[in-house]
Amino acid sequence: MSARIYLLGAGAFAVGTSAYVVSGVLPDVSSELHVSLTAAGQLATAFSLSYAVGAPILSTLTGRWERRTLLIAALVLAALGNLIAAVATDYSVLIVGRVVAAFGAAVYTPAATLFATGLLPPEERGRAVAIVFGGLTFALVLGVPAGSLLGPTLGYKGVFALITAVAVLVAIVERAALPKLAAPPVVGLRERFAGVADRRVQIILAMTVLAVLGAFSVYIYIVPLLKHTAGLTGNATGILLLLYGVGAVLGNLIGGRATDRFGSLRTLLVLLVGITAVVGTLDLTTTTEIGAGAALFVWGMFTWAFNPPIQNLLLELGGGLLISLNASAIYLGAGLSAVVGGLVIQAIGVGYLPLLASVLSLVVLGLLYMLWRDPGLQRVEELEREEDIYLTAAAD
Repeated sequence: MSARIYLLGAGAFAVGTSAYVVSGVLPDVSSELHVSLTAAGQLATAFSLSYAVGAPILSTLTGRWERRTLLIAALVLAALGNLIAAVATDYSVLIVGRVVAAFGAAVYTPAATLFATGLLPPEERGRAVAIVFGGLTFALVLGVPAGSLLGPTLGYKGVFALITAVAVLVAIVERAALPKLAAPPVVGLRERFAGVADRRVQIILAMTVLAVLGAFSVYIYIVPLLKHTAGLTGNATGILLLLYGVGAVLGNLIGGRATDRFGSLRTLLVLLVGITAVVGTLDLTTTTEIGAGAALFVWGMFTWAFNPPIQNLLLELGGGLLISLNASAIYLGAGLSAVVGGLVIQAIGVGYLPLLASVLSLVVLGLLYMLWRDPGLQRVEELEREEDIYLTAAAD
């Protein structure tokens, strides 16, 4: 596996940390800028929705750019957004910084995914996607705890300044280490969205939105949920979140390898059954520290194994044009999760969040069944596996 792929994952880590770290500095933002915790929480929503809207539009506007240049520019834009956040003295400027950082991430993640798949042979495409998204999972593992640990010492401004420095450093290294890669044929915004007319693409994007919505509506509020189910607070919660993150990293790698070996549809079926079972029983399994640790580890593993097979399905159906749309779907689900989860808590209580997530997971399973009945997609999967087997045998 080329070391350059891991460098692309490092860039994903930089822009992903920008997205996740805000959860760990919300109290600091609330206190210093004299806004409510709810208002501070909208920093995450602003990032997610800006990413969702920006990904397809910015991918179209930068379609003629040489790919390495595009990656560097995206990292610089993300760094600029975090720099704005680092020097912000009022809430509105901080929001602007979050939007700018989101635009940089919206360009980087799809471009890095396609760059990675272009560096490796087809039979390793699933693993290439997994490594790029592995950067995002490491951001999840380290981002929230880093914000919580560094916030009291550095302040939220210092935390955003540190992310700025990381993004700039990765940009410099990528500029030196990555080869130039010509832009693919230019695609207009209308053509980019043309793939959405495919019913199968609509189903896959809906699966992404609903799966992310279900997962993050629980994860965002996992701290009050653990307090509700097991009375856990403080360091115990931090350790449990770390276990979730370790499971997420492992799951992302397993998802990529399983996709290459068994195909996207079979992998998704196993994952969704597992997610439904695990999240649907969280209120029962998280009543003790040991049970909560095991449940969060397995939940993180199943949840973050979901991305590689979904991305691979879209690559099979429409190539790289659909990747930015799936990135938008991911962040749309994340942006909605705080709102939906908050409404559930206000209406019936935090203990019902796992039920919400399990219901959404069942809906995603139903959508997968609709895909499974499509003979054309089944044939695409079979041809992909046959090609991978042939290429692997030829290489041996």
